[in-house]
Amino acid sequence: MTASPPAATPTLRAFTLVGLAALLTACTVVGPEYERPAIEIPPAYKEGTALKTQSVREATLPGRWWEIYGDRELDALMAQVESQNRSLQAAEARMRRGRAMLETARAAQSPTVVAGGKNDLGILANWEIDLWGRIRRTVEASDANAQASVADLAAATLSMQAQVAQNYFQLRVQDAGIQMFQDTVRAYERSLQMTRNQYNAGVVSGGNVAQAQAQLGAALAQMHNARVVRAQLEHAIAVMVGQAPAAFSIAPAPLNVQVPEVPPVLPTELLARRPDIAAAERRMAAASAQIGVTEAGSYPSLDLFIGASIRRGLIGGADVRAPLYAGGSPQARRNDAVAAYDEVVADYRQTVLNGLREVEDNLAALQILDEAAAAQDSAVKSARESARIANNQYAAGVVSYLPVVVVQATTLENERAALDTLGRRLVASVNLIKALGGGWDAATLNAAKK
Repeated sequence: MTASPPAATPTLRAFTLVGLAALLTACTVVGPEYERPAIEIPPAYKEGTALKTQSVREATLPGRWWEIYGDRELDALMAQVESQNRSLQAAEARMRRGRAMLETARAAQSPTVVAGGKNDLGILANWEIDLWGRIRRTVEASDANAQASVADLAAATLSMQAQVAQNYFQLRVQDAGIQMFQDTVRAYERSLQMTRNQYNAGVVSGGNVAQAQAQLGAALAQMHNARVVRAQLEHAIAVMVGQAPAAFSIAPAPLNVQVPEVPPVLPTELLARRPDIAAAERRMAAASAQIGVTEAGSYPSLDLFIGASIRRGLIGGADVRAPLYAGGSPQARRNDAVAAYDEVVADYRQTVLNGLREVEDNLAALQILDEAAAAQDSAVKSARESARIANNQYAAGVVSYLPVVVVQATTLENERAALDTLGRRLVASVNLIKALGGGWDAATLNAAKK
């Protein structure tokens, strides 16, 4: 007669469960393995033919890109943006939330240990066995989302820095414009006084005096309009650096900034240089992993527990649950996850196209505005010379006051156009820097893992 095997002791059963758990955690991981979708990138920019296009390893923007403008006031403003801007503080908090969610997902890979009991004190450990990779896919999705939040913060920071720089340059353009109007008003006041003297002497008619007064009034109105624009730009900068407008001011100063040469990068390098593109790519990875999470939810689950108590000693067991019938719900959930992935893929491709367009836009703007600036400078020189000649002729009584009014108005218009062109060139240079990623590198996404 064959002897029956001895009954398994609680201790043996508990250790058997531990060994089984270790074996089962190596089971299949369902869902697709993520690969970044291919996207067609041109080898060069259409609008960059006039520039010496270099690889990113040969020409890169510095991380503190605004320093290429050589303006200490702008440097100080950027330091305040980084530390005091409220929108960036909110983005930083969202990044920390993304990291916290990643840590929460990782914690699910470990057993949960609790202590207590109503009538029997003890310690109990629960462990969900990752049979189909649901937990691993959840960690994968959370990791990608955390990295996306890091890229989101970088994109928000770059955008805010660009806005501050653009507003600052426009403010300095207004400073130069106000100074120009002040000089013009003084010149017009002298012309008005001279015209009045000539009127009193019976040399000119009252119409000449009226023309001089109208010209002076128009210049004063334009100066006041420039002051309004400057005040609004200063208020906008105050909010961007985290201050109330009443407690913030920027003293008027000359516009001594030159439009820098922005080192270009190849279009293929743009994917790793723009944080918004990197964030969109990471969201694709998260959506891909979420398909696996959804699929795993349609398969059986296994929870193990093991512990010890005062009255029962070592204990252990398993909780197995297998879905029997759920109608079309599992397939519907998978279809939803696949559609969500397809959506972020389309968003990613659109983000890349938008990035390429922004680079092309500002390459074209800088190239064309450079040509416009050269033509405008020539026009300013000619207008000033014409005004000088007309003023001398009027003082000598050779011409009436009307030609003087015309050439002075032309000179003012050309000087304003030259200032406007300089402001547009500076704004375009900042936009190009932003479009190229502002010196950012996708390698910084590893910070999300720390």
